[in-house]
Order: sequence, then C-alpha cells, then structure tokens
Amino acid sequence: MLTTSRAWPLSLAFCLAVFLAPALWNGFAIVFFDTGGYVERATELTLAPGRSLFYGLFLWAASLGWYSFWGPILGQSLFTLWLVHLTLRSHDLPAGPLTTAIFCAGLGIVTGISWYTSQLMPDILAPLIVLGLWLLGFRWDTLQWYERTGVALIVLLGLMSHMSCMAMAIGLVLVTLIAGVARRQLHWPLTISLLPPAAIVAASLILMPLLHLSLTGKATFTPGGPVFIFGRLVQDNIAQRWLAEHCPAPGIRLCAMQDRIPHTADDFLWAHTSPFQDLGGWNGTADAELSYLVRASIKAYPGAFVLTSLQATAVQMVKVATGDGLDEFQPAAREVFTNVLPRTAESFNAAHQQQGRITQSLFDNLNTVHVPVARLSILGLLIIACWGLRARRHDLAALAIFTFLALLGNAFICGALSNPHDRYQGRLVWIATLVCGMAVMSWRQGRHKRPS
Repeated sequence: MLTTSRAWPLSLAFCLAVFLAPALWNGFAIVFFDTGGYVERATELTLAPGRSLFYGLFLWAASLGWYSFWGPILGQSLFTLWLVHLTLRSHDLPAGPLTTAIFCAGLGIVTGISWYTSQLMPDILAPLIVLGLWLLGFRWDTLQWYERTGVALIVLLGLMSHMSCMAMAIGLVLVTLIAGVARRQLHWPLTISLLPPAAIVAASLILMPLLHLSLTGKATFTPGGPVFIFGRLVQDNIAQRWLAEHCPAPGIRLCAMQDRIPHTADDFLWAHTSPFQDLGGWNGTADAELSYLVRASIKAYPGAFVLTSLQATAVQMVKVATGDGLDEFQPAAREVFTNVLPRTAESFNAAHQQQGRITQSLFDNLNTVHVPVARLSILGLLIIACWGLRARRHDLAALAIFTFLALLGNAFICGALSNPHDRYQGRLVWIATLVCGMAVMSWRQGRHKRPS
C-alpha cells in the first residue's frame, strides 16, 4: 500500500499528464490565432487590442526567455491542479492524492480542460479566477496563509492577462457583496470575506495601467473594447441599419464603404478585404469612429441592442464545444514562432498541429461527450443549488450559484459585448462539471453516514 509521501508524487505526475496530454501528443504546446500576438507584446513591449502585455511577459518568464514553451503550460497545469485540490479540501470533501487524481482524470475525459491547460493562451486563467475568488471570498478560513497568497497571485495573473477576466471578476466581487447581505437575511451558515477578492480586483485595476506606463509610456488598460462591440453590432445588422439611415454623416468614413461590410463580426474584424482594414485596422486609427458608431447605434436602437444582447448571451451560454479554431492554419502564430522565435521554430513546425493532424473530426468525436456533459453540468448547478439548501450543504449551494453566475456573466461579456464563440464558454464550463462531481461525492457521503 502506498504511503501518502509516495502517493502524492504519483498523483501529481498523473494529473499533470492528464492536463498536458494534448501537448504531449502534439509534441509542442497547443497554439491559437492569438498566441503570436501575446508573444509579440513581450518581444516588442507594445500594446495591442485584446493582447495582454502581462500574459506575454508570463510566457517569456515561464519559458525561461523563450527557451522552452513547456514551461508556461506546465505552470498553467500546476495552477489548475492546485486549485481543484484546494476547492475539494475547502468543502470538507476527500482531497487526497487518489481523489484528486480521479477528479482530474474525470475532468480530462469528459471536459475540454486539457486543451486549455495545454494551450499558450490565457483562457485557462478565466476559470482559475472563478475558483480563486470563490476560495478567497467564501472559504478564506479554510486556507493557510501561504495558500491565500498563492491563490491571490494566480487570480492576479488572470486579471492582468485579459480584460474580459477583469470584467467578470468585478461582477463576481459584486456577487460576493450581495451574498454577504443575503446571508444575514437568510441566516445561511456561511463565512463570507469581501475584502480579499475586492482587494485583488482593485489591485489589478491599479497595476495594469502602472505596468503599461512603466514599459510602454502609456498609462492605460489593454485596448480594443469598442472594436469588438462594433463587430457584434455588425453581426446583428444594427451597425448597417444605422449607416443606412444616417449616411452620409460628418467624419464617418465607413459611410462610403457600407456596401462592403460583411455579415459576421469575425469577417469584419479579421478579413483582409474588410473595410475595417481600410480604416486602419488594429493600429488604433479606427477606434474613435467605431466608438462613436457604437454609442450612436445603441442610442438609436436601444431595444434592438438589448434584445440581441440577450440572444447573444443565451447562445454563448450553451456554446461550449472543445477545439474552437485549433484545427485551422493560424498564419500569424506560425509567422511569430518561425521568424521571431527561431530557437523554437523546428519543434514548433514539426508538431502535429502545424502538420495539419489536429482536425475538426477529432473535436467532433470529443464533443459527442464534452458538449452534452457541459450543458448537463450547467443545468446541474441549478439542481445542486436546490439540493444543497434542502440537505443543509449551504456551501455547495452557494458554490453552484456562484459558478452559474460566473458562467452567465462570462456569456454576457463574451457573447453580448463581443461575439459568441465556443472557446469563450468552453474554457470555463468545466468548473460546473467539477461542482457536480463534488455534489455527488457529498451526497454519497451523506448516504453512507445515515444509520441503517
């Protein structure tokens, strides 16, 4: 029989193998369209829409100065493993080496978690922010000082790595505040600490512009918000409607190009033939015009904007497939890893992904499991909330509600304020599956404790 001192290293190795499985098979970390943009932020020390300089610096540091990209995904996998373990333990559930390994293996099989831990993208940090804020806000008393510090640093990394994460975290701090008020009214036996999560979020709001000021001379946040919102207005035909009814308009160059506006947000933002490129593309010269058009369109058609926002949120809530965009050519990432990082060019180009062996059919097979499990897990959160109140597991009921609201907030931020994509919700939804597994374990424990 294995002792705990021997079991933990085996459990750690097993869990890391699960979380790194796609990269191990690929022969290199998984990359996405945006990966090259994050690398360039660190090599150039510049700001770009939707590409965090801080996450680029994390990639640089964790790869030991671009020496090996196994470092960042190993770090991401360790962060994930540790927060899963802490979440189990903080709810008085078995959290030893065997149970932790079983949970990690289960998540690796029935969810897309491993495709995010193995990927050179900040996507995996979004769910870690949710778990981290939960631990800091609702399970503070169950953590040691060094655990609190570690969790806070992981959350801070996530907040600094993407603006959507920061927006979601602000919402979750508000949820924590409301939960503290509701707890007193409903007499729930929960200890809620608002200060730690609020302090971390406030720190990120201060540190991001300070970091940018020190490295780029610009005290600002990661740019890009209005451009993505305008893309969503294009997809819902709201932008085209405003242009058709108000053009010609002073200072609106898009009036002369409205017949070339594509039908989807992605085509408007990324296609080489899009009028967005004629406006200057991502160099910032289009920002003022598109910001004005966003405000004017919402003011002119508030009902249409609200309705399409609700529709986009609903679509994003259940758009959870694994592999979004990972089977495509990704020329920008290829160019960066081949030309900007010649040390890794050979191993990068030899990987299965760059050889075209990661295909849509692979993800179609995975999603026969991942998609129904994800959607059932979201539904399961509502069931757990009701069961937890009846079974006096208020902690699990609160966790289920917290997770559901995180998913809902993420769906609004990414779906209504940008454009629904499977990647946005798929990166987060495995937490719902984790919570469902925790509830099942708690229920089984309760049954076994009952006298026969």
